[in-house]
Order: sequence, then structure tokens, then C-alpha cells
Amino acid sequence: MDDHYLPLSDMEAQSFGKYISAIYRHSQILISARLQPFGIGSGQYIFLLTIAAKEGISQKALSEQLAIDKTTTAKAVGKLEKLGYVSRRSSPSDNRYHELYLTDLGKSVVPKVRSILKELTASTLEGISQEEYKAMMNALRKSLFNIRQLVRAGDLERGSDDE
Repeated sequence: MDDHYLPLSDMEAQSFGKYISAIYRHSQILISARLQPFGIGSGQYIFLLTIAAKEGISQKALSEQLAIDKTTTAKAVGKLEKLGYVSRRSSPSDNRYHELYLTDLGKSVVPKVRSILKELTASTLEGISQEEYKAMMNALRKSLFNIRQLVRAGDLERGSDDE
């Protein structure tokens, strides 16, 4: 039997979250190692790439877009600023807000970060057909939608007693 298609027990089939979690953890290890020469951790690259896509974005909007709390965003942006990749400027319309821009150094590192992420994604998807990938992404989107609906509805208390 192909090692990629091991049979799943009922318990394993029910806990697909453990696979998602393991994939995420292992991905973060690889990303951290590959981005280490740039001083960027696995927690900062998403901020860097989002700022690159939306220069002038406020820290508040960055937090909202990434669904990450303001404190974590401020720390990540602070690190990127110390590394010389990002600059914060007071918003001309409201100086309570900071707008975020890439520096020249930041602009030079973004293509390298994208290339590393693209390479890792390709390695991660090795042996997975386009059809399997589309089906997996569709299932994950549906699952995320369902989970978000439960959280938004406040359905946090229901347990196995309701079955």
C-alpha cells in the first residue's frame, strides 16, 4: 500500500484537526528556518507580505485583515521596523494611526520571501493532483465557514452530551 494513503481509524477520521495542526507546526518550522537569514520569523512574514500588498495600510486595518490582535501586530511590525523592512508613518488624516510602508530593504526582501514560500508550498503539495488539491481546499473552506458560524453564534458550550 502507498504510504501516502494509509487507512484511517474512525478516531483519526474524526480528528482531521490534528493533521491540520501538524501540517501548520511543521510548516512553521520550515518557514522559520528558511527565513532565518533575513531575521524574519514565521510570525512576521505574513505581516510583511500583507504590507507589501497594501502599502499605507494602518496597523489597525492590518490587525483586522489578518484577524490578529493589535498587540501581536504591534510586536511583529516593531520587529520588521527594527530589521529595516518596514517604516511607520503617522497618518496625514489622523495622526493617532500609523500607516505602514516597505523600505527599500523591505522591497528587496519580499520577492525572496515569496520565492521561499512558493518553493515550500510546491514541496508540501508534491504527489497531490490538481483535483485532490481543489477538493481539499473546498473541504477546508467549508469547514472554516462552519466553524466560524458556530463561533459567531456563540455555540461554545455544546458538548458530546447533545449527540
